[in-house]
Parts: sequence; structure tokens; C-alpha cells
Amino acid sequence: MSKILEGLYYSDDHEWVKVLEDDLVLVGVTDFAQAELGDVVFVDLPEEGDEIVKGEEFGAVESVKAASDLVAPISGEVIEVNEELASEPERVNQEPYEAWFLKVKLNDPKELEKLLDHKAYKEEISE
Repeated sequence: MSKILEGLYYSDDHEWVKVLEDDLVLVGVTDFAQAELGDVVFVDLPEEGDEIVKGEEFGAVESVKAASDLVAPISGEVIEVNEELASEPERVNQEPYEAWFLKVKLNDPKELEKLLDHKAYKEEISE
């Protein structure tokens, strides 16, 4: 059974969003996603200052099994990229809720309301 944390928002594409402040969030992939991917060997992320758009690709994760696109769960400006993942991509498998990908300044905090809570996400992955 995949670990799902309360207090986070989840997307249908298996990303999580953690609110740090009103318009500042962290984005990563869920435990379910990392388990489906297998051993992560490379993470391709945007640059600081780039804009990501909800529903559009913003990067990719490569594993020993396959490469998978990352789809933005929200829109905003990339404030920070987790540089540790360049040299330690395996952290995505080891601690998916600590190994965040991006820190983003939201364009519209109301977008969070369209994401799933932990209960809805749990139902989604158990179907």
C-alpha cells in the first residue's frame, strides 16, 4: 500500500503539493508514482525563474524501467529547484515526500482547490 500523507494536495498525475505559505508551495511525486517508476536514475527539472503551467509538462523522471513526464499540478514561477536530486536521484524512491522537485510561487492559489485531498487520492489509486 502506498504511503499518502494528510495535509498535502494531490494531482491525477501523481504529484503532490505542499503549501509553505499562502502562495508558495513545494511540488514532488507521490510514493505511488515512485513505486510505479522503479529505481529513479535521473531527474530533469526546469530552471529557477521558469514558469510552469497547470496540466503541462515541466520535466521528466527517468528510471531503470522507463522515462515519465512530470505534469504541473499548479501554475506559477519556479523559485527554487532541488539541486540535490541531480546527484542523488534515488532520494525520490527513498523519501518521496521529502525529495521535493520545485519550490513554486503560485499564480493563483485557488488552483489548489481543484486538486485532491489525501482521501480522494487514496480512492483514486485504489481503483
